[in-house]
Amino acid sequence: MTINRIESGRRMSQAVVHNGTIYLSGQVGAPGESVTAQTRAVLAAIETLLAAAGSDKSKILSATIWLADMADFAEMNAVWDEWVDGKDAPARATGEAKLATPEYKVEIIVVAAA
Repeated sequence: MTINRIESGRRMSQAVVHNGTIYLSGQVGAPGESVTAQTRAVLAAIETLLAAAGSDKSKILSATIWLADMADFAEMNAVWDEWVDGKDAPARATGEAKLATPEYKVEIIVVAAA
């Protein structure tokens, strides 16, 4: 059994690959930026991590999106919909949660195929 950890630190890894599946930790954007800017930054980070694991966004199996405020749902979705572009849409859930710091507005966790 091989487990590959990407951008691993003492507390966590940004991605873990096992048995053909890639698990990403929750990705966040720059604190204090707009929902649009944070969502764009998160999606770019997801693409970078998936590439490091030998995959891409077309292989995302599921996405869990946490918003600090569900009032930002439409703003986040505008960026998400452009990024997904109607192709290879993963299973997805979105909820509201208190994030690690009040300056974070969006956090996205994905699981993808390698």
